[in-house]
Amino acid sequence: MSQDAEPTNDPRRWIALITMLSGAFMNLLDVSIANVALPSLRADLGASFSAVQWLLAGYTLAFAALLITGGRLGDMFGRKRLFLIGMVGFAVASALCGAAPTPGVLVGARILQGAAGALMVPQVLATIQVTFAPAERIKALGAFGATAGLGTVSGPLLGGLLIQADLFGWGWRSIFFINVAIAAIAVPIAFLVVRESRNTQGSRLDLPGVVLVTAGLLLFIYPIVQGRENDWPLWGWLMMAAGVLVLAFFGWYESRRKSPLVPMTLFGRRSFTAGVLTGLAFFGGIASFFLVLTFYLQYGLGFTPLRAGLTTLPFSIGVGVLSVAATKLAPKLGRTTVMIGAVVMALGIGGVIYTIGEYGPRVESWQLIPAMAIAGAGMGLVVAPLADIILAGVDRRDAGSASGVINTAYQVGNALGIAILGSIFVSLLGSQVSPAVDHVAPQIRAAITVPAAQDAAITGFEACLYDRVIADDTAVVPASCASAGSTPGLAEVGAEARERVFGGATQRTLGWQLGLLLVTLLLMTALPRGKGVHAGPPSA
Repeated sequence: MSQDAEPTNDPRRWIALITMLSGAFMNLLDVSIANVALPSLRADLGASFSAVQWLLAGYTLAFAALLITGGRLGDMFGRKRLFLIGMVGFAVASALCGAAPTPGVLVGARILQGAAGALMVPQVLATIQVTFAPAERIKALGAFGATAGLGTVSGPLLGGLLIQADLFGWGWRSIFFINVAIAAIAVPIAFLVVRESRNTQGSRLDLPGVVLVTAGLLLFIYPIVQGRENDWPLWGWLMMAAGVLVLAFFGWYESRRKSPLVPMTLFGRRSFTAGVLTGLAFFGGIASFFLVLTFYLQYGLGFTPLRAGLTTLPFSIGVGVLSVAATKLAPKLGRTTVMIGAVVMALGIGGVIYTIGEYGPRVESWQLIPAMAIAGAGMGLVVAPLADIILAGVDRRDAGSASGVINTAYQVGNALGIAILGSIFVSLLGSQVSPAVDHVAPQIRAAITVPAAQDAAITGFEACLYDRVIADDTAVVPASCASAGSTPGLAEVGAEARERVFGGATQRTLGWQLGLLLVTLLLMTALPRGKGVHAGPPSA
């Protein structure tokens, strides 16, 4: 196997980058697109709520647990080869998802999808590291950042379009078949234009390391993903503690290996360690931001998936535009670029909070456009420069391992953000019921013509609203809502009250996210100050 060579001016490198970014886009898309199809999917397959949970959690667990191993396999056996294997596997698993006759088959295919994604995704950053010279690497990472922004928020939009179009009568199945079409185009092009790269040193796979890191990540991530649904049981906390211990032992074990799965020398670099911690915190906020916003738009305001997706589209545009601008700013400003990005994103989220408070239940999509665009611009200023800072100084032969660690940190951040801020959001929903009911109480009294029955009607209305907003399965009508639904005029009152509950909970949860962005900003101060980035030592 050939050693990594110095980056060259291969004229096909930009086509190769675009092709590989299509794989990263597919993965980001499939993290969110399944949420849109859950109602029609459940109706078609008769899936239980537990199966639906595993449909989402299985993908995340398989993907996060195998990223580091996937990155190392790319270093050893060829990043192009692992990318192609991963993309073909992802397409096959997507076809199985689309054709699944039962919930069990669908869950199994989603786990396979996540595993294939773990082989594919780490090769993208690794290939950027070994293919592009430092002077133009930030431009390639800018394209990666734009793809990250587009993939993060396009799931609901594309999912809504596909389900509404009902292509060939496929319904929800089309959200998975679209991956097959993307792979059919990308795989032949990648085979022809992507340059192979690998590392000749450390050609043996560290199997004990694979077992340790996979077990540690599963022990840590599983209770995070499932914790809220199970009311954070004791066994979950014990599993997380065991996961931390296993990962600590993994670090000790790897530091003594001649051919480690993850070179512990990576963490000796301030740019790498501080950058990974910053990315973990930052992406925790991104994932939870869209979770909360999706709940607010679809369940609070009653937007269709398509309209909710269009409402978040300005975020993607902001990411795309400022990712390009970041390629010009980062070489001049260094870490200041990502710090400005965090501040700009905080301003955008603050704008969302203000817009919800200003317009309340009457908020329209266009009123959220400025704040969403500003928040997206902030993300665009962070993603590419942060990745460039983390990778600066990483030896090209360790690019796959480094990419695996980076992507794993981002996934752990996603899981933590969704679990923690998602739990805060759910708890706030319940606390917002009484204020919302107090606001609409006069309307309820007006709808109840018998004065003696008004207090009981308000009490019943409040019980129904509470059960509605905290329900895990929104398709099931709580028993407490039977009498409320039979009273003329209360349906409109209920819609207004629900909007106020979700609006209040969203505002307060986004306030917590501003706190998380402050933590991220503090972590950014630990990044190296230098203007621009510098290449790491050449591979020996």
